[in-house]
Amino acid sequence: MDKKTKYIILIFVILIVAGVAIHIFMSQNAIENSGNKTVTDMLNRSVRVPSTIDSVIATSPTMTTIIYMIAPEKLKAVNFEWNEDELKYVPKEYQNYSVVGGWYGTNDGNYEEFISQKPDLIIESSAEGDNDLSTVQERQEKFGNIPVLAVTDSSDLDKMGDSILFIGEVLGSKEKAQELVDFNNKYVNDVKSKSSKLSDKDKKTVYYAEGDDGLKTNPSSSSHAELIKRVGGKNVADSLGQGNKTMGVQVSVEQVISWDPEVIITTSPEFYHSVYNNSNWASIKAVKNHQVYLSPQSPFKWFDRPIAANRIIGLPWTAKVIYPEQYKDIDMVKTTKEFYSKFYHVELSDDEARQILIDSGLKESNL
Repeated sequence: MDKKTKYIILIFVILIVAGVAIHIFMSQNAIENSGNKTVTDMLNRSVRVPSTIDSVIATSPTMTTIIYMIAPEKLKAVNFEWNEDELKYVPKEYQNYSVVGGWYGTNDGNYEEFISQKPDLIIESSAEGDNDLSTVQERQEKFGNIPVLAVTDSSDLDKMGDSILFIGEVLGSKEKAQELVDFNNKYVNDVKSKSSKLSDKDKKTVYYAEGDDGLKTNPSSSSHAELIKRVGGKNVADSLGQGNKTMGVQVSVEQVISWDPEVIITTSPEFYHSVYNNSNWASIKAVKNHQVYLSPQSPFKWFDRPIAANRIIGLPWTAKVIYPEQYKDIDMVKTTKEFYSKFYHVELSDDEARQILIDSGLKESNL
């Protein structure tokens, strides 16, 4: 065998060995990475998560509502228990989520309870900044091997689209997330256009009555009352200043009488069902003119608490409550049916949707 032939054979052997080695390396690497991927969360943290997420828990209702809307089959637990009325519009397969609390207004989360659910992923509601980064890092340390993704808080209707789309991408629910964002943008843009054309003298005065006695409220600087300002209403409590953004501001009935609001919105069924029979409130313009409205409750309140994606349907409702003439073009029966079908996973009849709206105080002629 001449030298040239030996050289060719040697090169051939080297190539075969190298090919086998590369194949083995690539195969091992594929095995190591086949079940995971790296995701950059909304605080710019690189986090290894399962390639396919089958179960997820959020640490606050703001994120839980989004997950329920776009991927309810992957939601492992909720932060608070639905009551009997709220469960009327929850499909049977989603009525028995575990309740694990969380870190938000009540701060009753329990790390052991979360871990016991064995979720593939935990989503933490965050704002930008070092304080929130340190909180997320603390969560990750205490949750151990369960990955924690930080998602920017979704309380602002103008900004929540990014959070919705991010969660949709992570959970493999991109199309449903985009549907929710498109629904939100449609009414945000409509309301922005119409409210900008209201003159100051045409703006109605509105009081947000919180609590069973209606004597707690929030000014426009609080996210809890955002929808009033967004549709162009004058929040009578703005004279109180910022107040407590989380718990609200305590007021007296004498104060409300002096404000004499044209419209009252509440999330309390107890207050709503008693206010027209309460002599202390009888002289107030909104009460005299039957302009008191109860936010629909099920499965999440439309107007407030949580201040999350549930308020997407609350925006057109609030617009119709305060300015029915300006929003005649919104068919609230159709809008309600569409939202419940797509995002609350319940098919409503026309009569069922109409009843939800009439129970909130809307006149049938304004639906």
